Amino acid sequence: MTGATEVDAGADAPAGRPSQRTVAGLVAVPLLLVLWLAAALLPVPFVTYEPGLTLDVLASDDGRERIQVQGARTYRTDGELRMTTVYVTQPRARVNLFSAMGAWLDDERAVYPYDAVYDEDETAEETRRESSVQMVSSQDAATAAALRELGYDVTPVVEVLNVTEGLPAEGRLQVRDVIEAVDGQEISSAEQVGQVVRAAGAGTPVEFEVRRDGRERTVTVEPEATEDGPLVGILPGPGYRFPFQVDVEVPDSIGGPSAGLMFSLAIYDTLTPGSLTGGRVVAGTGTVDAQGDVGPIGGIAQKIPAARDAGAGLFLVPPDNCAEALRAPRGDVRLVRAETMHDARLAIEAWVEDPDAELPACTEEG
Repeated sequence: MTGATEVDAGADAPAGRPSQRTVAGLVAVPLLLVLWLAAALLPVPFVTYEPGLTLDVLASDDGRERIQVQGARTYRTDGELRMTTVYVTQPRARVNLFSAMGAWLDDERAVYPYDAVYDEDETAEETRRESSVQMVSSQDAATAAALRELGYDVTPVVEVLNVTEGLPAEGRLQVRDVIEAVDGQEISSAEQVGQVVRAAGAGTPVEFEVRRDGRERTVTVEPEATEDGPLVGILPGPGYRFPFQVDVEVPDSIGGPSAGLMFSLAIYDTLTPGSLTGGRVVAGTGTVDAQGDVGPIGGIAQKIPAARDAGAGLFLVPPDNCAEALRAPRGDVRLVRAETMHDARLAIEAWVEDPDAELPACTEEG
């Protein structure tokens, strides 16, 4: 009888020949290995964020207090005011697919498109330099905010925020030199400095009258011809003249402006009797300007878990970061909306007095 025959795909191949299944397996395994290797080695255009270290600004480093004050009485107390950081993939670093996927699946990490974080041609050195400038500026603004909170007068000035290696100002001008005059012209804005240098031209000595460590001095620098015109190699920017000297000492590896709020609170605590934190651990983040207004930052979803792991009971949040902060894994950490440095101080004092006190709370709207 004739009928249809069912073909067994797994039937033995003729003697001496490998089966189709065997051939497919022999081809698929190397291809799979190549794909896995490519995923492991080939970079993808993403940047990862993960919780970084937290640093108690009230503590000491190698026996030296992080908040240094000269010319005013200080009060060293217990408790902690912790600034928070984020580990971020550096420009042009290679992030593979596995790393990106791991960060995406982890609720304490994050992944962002590369061009949302860095410019296409940005280098690690440029990022480091910008971060260093932001740190200098944030410390000065934090000092101004803290001293104004204490009733001191603060005078705006123009100061050196960065000195570029390899250009004429290196070794002659220093970061935080207050620029009072250039070639006899009194300086009231950062733009003026560049204008005077360009007017002098390359090869013509320029005299900078600066105040450094409380003393006046004159420094002569000869501008160098560059593709951007005559330069001495400094970045002038806003600074402040204070009634006494305040320095915040943190590792050079930490940069950016986001610790401004915590710096201002630590300076305030150092200059006032008693413990602002009541011996407890308070963490937070946020830029701060000289008037004490708190601004938004990046990476708050990674900073809150880091603060939680450091034992913080309270975390200060810039209003614009509140919605994101509410979604961060925080455990028992209480989030407090900090619109100004003054608000943050009052909230800490109320919390120390009564841990269940009603405090400014974050909402999805801010």
